[in-house]
Amino acid sequence: MKLVVQVKLLPTFVQAAALEATLCACNEAATWASQVAFEKNVKNNFALRRLTYDEVKTRWNLGAQAAQHVIKKTCDAYATLKANLKAGNLGRPGSKRYRKATEKPIGFRPEGAQPYDDRMLSWQIAERRVSIWTVTGRMKDVAVAASPEQLAILALYRRGESDLVCRDGMWFLQATCEVPEAEPNTDPVDFLGIDLGIVNIATTSDGEIMAGRELNRTRVRERKLRAKLQKKNTPSAKRRLKKRRRKEARRARDINHKIAKHVVAEAMGVPPTPLRQWGSTGRGIALEDLGGIRERVRLRKPQRATHSSWAFAQLGSFIAYKARRAGVPVVYVDPAYTSRTCAECGHIDRANRVSQAWFACRNCGVVAHADRNGSRNIRARARELRRRGAQSTAPAPPPRQRGGAGRKRSITASDARCASPALSAG
Repeated sequence: MKLVVQVKLLPTFVQAAALEATLCACNEAATWASQVAFEKNVKNNFALRRLTYDEVKTRWNLGAQAAQHVIKKTCDAYATLKANLKAGNLGRPGSKRYRKATEKPIGFRPEGAQPYDDRMLSWQIAERRVSIWTVTGRMKDVAVAASPEQLAILALYRRGESDLVCRDGMWFLQATCEVPEAEPNTDPVDFLGIDLGIVNIATTSDGEIMAGRELNRTRVRERKLRAKLQKKNTPSAKRRLKKRRRKEARRARDINHKIAKHVVAEAMGVPPTPLRQWGSTGRGIALEDLGGIRERVRLRKPQRATHSSWAFAQLGSFIAYKARRAGVPVVYVDPAYTSRTCAECGHIDRANRVSQAWFACRNCGVVAHADRNGSRNIRARARELRRRGAQSTAPAPPPRQRGGAGRKRSITASDARCASPALSAG
């Protein structure tokens, strides 16, 4: 599987200036090549190279490899734009957003990332140094800050290109690595159900709750501070806003990484010791397919910001790739009515969910933590999904009422997805 390893560069003042000049030159050249591609309607890499290669090299003093990467980056940007237009991500044809994206050439920011191949970048991993090409010449002694685990992965599995990235005055190299996957478990004995939420970020069917109250309090505090600084609108307020940007996203990403690692470890079972490897329990992971949930849910104004900042997709992707690397199968089930269904008797009633935190069945009288009850329902659906193959186990939606839209299903019966080929094959 492909894994991106990000390491931090520690350039001197002179080295940082050379890297900045390199990014500016490459992105100016890419913007010019984009204008040529737009005017000539040439979006193919080799065709555009015939039109722009010589000019890009001489006008911006780029090397042969850098010029080719600049042109390829331009063509990739138009390919991405075409895919987004085809998928409807930029609105319908003729809409304002659609016209804004198609009526002018693509531009590149001066600090936009630039790809490097092995001819332009060489790694001295043992010395924690890199040798990197710039428009002022090759710099052969740029320090790198990375953990021993990152360096080991780079030494063993680095393949292909690396991207030079500048973010908030800091320099990074993002290297693509081909990391081998563990042997997939095609016949799990059971599943670990995961209920994703806002108050409790993740709750497992084993009963463990990973609360998100601290993260939510931090988000509210950051949101109030941003509003206060934006209202003040002084130079010092703008500097503080710039300094604090992306801080909330970094914190949320760090928490999601830790939760995903913990979930995969819980599914795998016994932790390793110096004398033995992981003692697997043979379980898979069951997740809800929450695609399109923001379009289906209507909220009051105070809840919209909290719901929009809910990074469930990021957490799900982290769990999926960590599980894939460890050989743990991941199953996606229909989330319809998991919060209203009793995990003991299967009774479905909206009144079963008495509050955000508690579930009380109107049929059998069971009282349980609401998220734990939901995670058990997710686990039960994963078991049924494995037993039936690719058939959805979600109950049928209530009948559509006259004059109303009724409740939408999250996915159709044939849309139940499974990450393991053996499970999807039944």
